[in-house]
Amino acid sequence: MAVGGSFDTFPKLLARNAAQFSSRPAFRHKDLGIWQTWTWAQVAGIVRAYAAGLHRLGLQPGDTIAIVGSNRPKLYWTLMAAQALRAIPVPVYSDAVADELAYVLAHADAKFVAAQDQEQVDKVFSVSDRLPHLRKVVYDEPRGLDDYDHDRLIAIHDVIEDGRAALAASAALGRQIDEFIRQGEGSDISIILYTSGTTGASKGVMLSARGCIDAATDTVRFDNLTDKDVALAYLPLAWVGDHYLNYAQGIIAGFCMACPESGATIEQDRREIGPTFYFAPPRGFEAMLTRVMIRIEDAAAIKRRMFGYFLGIARRYGESILTGKPVPLSGRLLYALGRLIVYEPLKNVLGLSRVRVAYTAGEAIGPDLFAFYRSIGLNLKQLYGQTEAFLYVTCQPDGEIYSDTVGPAAPNVDIRIAETGEVQFRSPGMFVGYFKDQAKTAEAMTSDGYVKTGDAGFFDEKTGHLKIIDRAKDVGRLADGTMFAPKYLENKLKFFPNIKEAVVYGDSRDFVCAFLNIDPVAVANWAERNNIAYGSYQELAGHPLVYDMVAKDVAEVNRSLAEGKVLAGAQIRRFLILHKELDADDGELTRTQKVRRGFIAERYAPLVTAIYDGSHEADISTEVTFEDGRKGVIAARVKIRDLQTIGATEPLGKAA
Repeated sequence: MAVGGSFDTFPKLLARNAAQFSSRPAFRHKDLGIWQTWTWAQVAGIVRAYAAGLHRLGLQPGDTIAIVGSNRPKLYWTLMAAQALRAIPVPVYSDAVADELAYVLAHADAKFVAAQDQEQVDKVFSVSDRLPHLRKVVYDEPRGLDDYDHDRLIAIHDVIEDGRAALAASAALGRQIDEFIRQGEGSDISIILYTSGTTGASKGVMLSARGCIDAATDTVRFDNLTDKDVALAYLPLAWVGDHYLNYAQGIIAGFCMACPESGATIEQDRREIGPTFYFAPPRGFEAMLTRVMIRIEDAAAIKRRMFGYFLGIARRYGESILTGKPVPLSGRLLYALGRLIVYEPLKNVLGLSRVRVAYTAGEAIGPDLFAFYRSIGLNLKQLYGQTEAFLYVTCQPDGEIYSDTVGPAAPNVDIRIAETGEVQFRSPGMFVGYFKDQAKTAEAMTSDGYVKTGDAGFFDEKTGHLKIIDRAKDVGRLADGTMFAPKYLENKLKFFPNIKEAVVYGDSRDFVCAFLNIDPVAVANWAERNNIAYGSYQELAGHPLVYDMVAKDVAEVNRSLAEGKVLAGAQIRRFLILHKELDADDGELTRTQKVRRGFIAERYAPLVTAIYDGSHEADISTEVTFEDGRKGVIAARVKIRDLQTIGATEPLGKAA
């Protein structure tokens, strides 16, 4: 697994894989219900031909090529072909609206765009007047594009075939492509990944080939990943998680990247492909569990009792069995029986039967949710990372798993806590800088070469693992001086299955308030069981019984806050349930589903005013963006609910 010497770029590793793992599967893709497979040798040949075709179209070393779409082999091969030419790929979120797309393509000076389908091609052409450098658009799926002007539009398949024919006709072209690969250096910019833009405009994070390979090699070793592993490549191409967990680790370990047929078929495709390495954010694991619990509620009484009994057995013994700790014989026998009739069938339904290593990250995961998956035998762990680190800053080793920490420093990563409480790091994969923004790059670095994460955290004294509190700049104070950590409170609220999203306010205010989104699946199921009629999300969200149910969840958060002194004064006094779901298309969330708290406060200013002036309801009209780009307005009268706070729990003194 050495990465020194000749293996300092991904094209060189691809050539190694073609020789070392030639007949092993490199990519799988489900198309029209059938899984197609390409070996490493086949992929290397396709990428070489694709690189030749792109070179003939004019793609040169140092040029940028944007990639817009979902997880498709040809889009991954675009990454590889661009890197083979020493060009720079720039993935863009497939659900980005036209303005967001235009910003990234213009900022990155994109000369080429690789688009998945007609939808993405339309978005690119709709903003082409703002893209002075754009020369060609290549596309994967031809449906609907027959009648388009093909002066600047060409199918990826045709580019590959043109390159293949040119290579067959000219040995000199083949030598030229091979020379591009040979000349590639570890210091080359391997990719530019744009941040989610939680606090402002997205920044282009430049990552070097050597940094990416060194970082991913460390974690491939850490988790013992090999060419026998399989990963389901469903994460957004533009997110650092996909480029690291699937692309970089896949090429280094030689494992297979399986692309689902579509976003709607991920659950079924996961069951069919049986990944051995898997990542999902906490909301992904929460959604899976919600679906399971809904099905259990529909099952016969005897099945519900059996599930409940063996779930209790799993909670009692599962974690110890997973980590190899001593368990009584009776416990092992009961757990073995539970594995046979509950745990393994459940994991099979979820598509997790073959998973050796699973990770979650992005936000805090509820301790009950985390314990559930580990108790049924899933080796679920947490990591903490950033785009600027090329993902991993910390990761949990097997046998050292805690729900309230994100683990110790990842291999070869150096972490320190600044005097301000900010987490800072140096790592093998740390970014080269922000594209065309030296000032922001300087702001992100310390004078001695550490990257500022912007997150506040500390090392747990008992475990030595890192704990993340919140974004450092977001930690504030109430008017009475009580610490206010909004992300911490939002995560505690989202631990409840009825609450999908939460935004809390309180900095410099007299008390804390919360804006909530209900989970439409969980709450709709609850409404059906309780014979509650409703006609829309807005109607369900405003139902008094839904408010009563959510109020119990918020009160439970207050009870947990009251158990500690530091945040006991930051209990939630008032809350409301928003009349619409927060949406990235409306600017309320980033493309990685992080809340834009400041933007939401401005957008819903009448509700912020009402919740703090004592009103019990407020009128609001909100502009929304539909999938086809059209605009509309949703108006509602939103109710505001008051809550009782709970006195802080003081530690008991010694008995007299």
